[in-house]
Amino acid sequence: MSTPSALLIADLTGVAVFAASGASAAIVKRLDLFGVIFVGFVAALGGGIVRDVVIGAVPPLAFADWRYAITAAVASGATFWLHPQFSRLRWTVLLLDAAGLALITVTGTLKALDAGLPAVGACLAGMITGIGGGVGRDLLLGEIPVVLRREIYAVASLGGAVLVAVLVRFGIHDGLALVAPAVLIFGIRIVALLRSWSAPVPPETA
Repeated sequence: MSTPSALLIADLTGVAVFAASGASAAIVKRLDLFGVIFVGFVAALGGGIVRDVVIGAVPPLAFADWRYAITAAVASGATFWLHPQFSRLRWTVLLLDAAGLALITVTGTLKALDAGLPAVGACLAGMITGIGGGVGRDLLLGEIPVVLRREIYAVASLGGAVLVAVLVRFGIHDGLALVAPAVLIFGIRIVALLRSWSAPVPPETA
């Protein structure tokens, strides 16, 4: 698999980005400093906690490794103080969320494969890792989770997770297994937002 240091850097980067995304969304809702940091923590680490429980890695890294909690808290706090510098907060949230989705999905899938899960299970675990924090963030903020709306979100995450599993299956364990799927997820998510792509919904009844 990827080197432990590369995986750790990607994982912590994803945590920081998702924490900033969650904090930005909380700022829009006018939460106080504690609320912003708490929502950022949930957004950054919620999916990883679920993944670790699924693969039997207990206690979850969010509690076992101080670097995860500190990274989430620092990124959330920094976002709280620096948010006036963001000229377009809505797009800041969306871009950070897309980047976090990409990084966390990839590292989650790789960790699931390392834990011995078969490819299908690892892809599902990777997707849960990617979308879990966002679901928790949206529920805390009183929003319908993005993953349940018409937007292309979970599909992008699952597509990247599948690419990770395919690359690993063919023996590609270097940085390409991290970068290519992350770029795919980020690209699909941003293009879907720009072009208003959405998943089909049932037709309205008469």
